[in-house]
Amino acid sequence: MTQAVPLTRGELAAWRSFLRAHATVTRRLEAELVAEHELPLASYDVLVQLSEAPQRALRMTDLAERVLLSRSGLTRLVDRLERDGLVTRQACPDDARGTLAVLTDAGLERLRAAWPTHLRGVAEHVTGKLSADELVVLEELLGRLAT
Repeated sequence: MTQAVPLTRGELAAWRSFLRAHATVTRRLEAELVAEHELPLASYDVLVQLSEAPQRALRMTDLAERVLLSRSGLTRLVDRLERDGLVTRQACPDDARGTLAVLTDAGLERLRAAWPTHLRGVAEHVTGKLSADELVVLEELLGRLAT
């Protein structure tokens, strides 16, 4: 059994602030997208990832990695998006075992309708609360955590 590494009060406070900020911002963004577009944040994220991909298509495994969902979680989410006509599944042309998730025209329309709401929320809940210099520092710090 590995031994727990003790954290200082400051380290623990920073960690808890990070968790609180993430939870608060994502809850607010989710609530706004659902209220205005009946589109959960995870669904929005899938649509964004597909819209930015070549031919608006990604292998399911690559999509799961980009949206940070388990394969089973992504499968259920894509099932719902497919039922709503926002995404289709296609066989992967270069790997018979693979499946592509493909953004439909209706999915792209839905995403375009939701973009302003999401961007407004990001500005209101995150970027608008920080100076330009603070945003540079935040990007650098979070970039270090993501590597």
